[in-house]
Amino acid sequence: MAKDEIKKLLENSKKVIEQDHEDFSKSIKSDLASFKKKTLG
Repeated sequence: MAKDEIKKLLENSKKVIEQDHEDFSKSIKSDLASFKKKTLG
């Protein structure tokens, strides 16, 4: 019982972390792109 609950919690945490990382990467890339536009433009 407890093992299954822990396993579910870990799986959910992993999904959340992956999503956060993806969002973070996208935001960094867009920041970089806008920064390049400002400095080169």
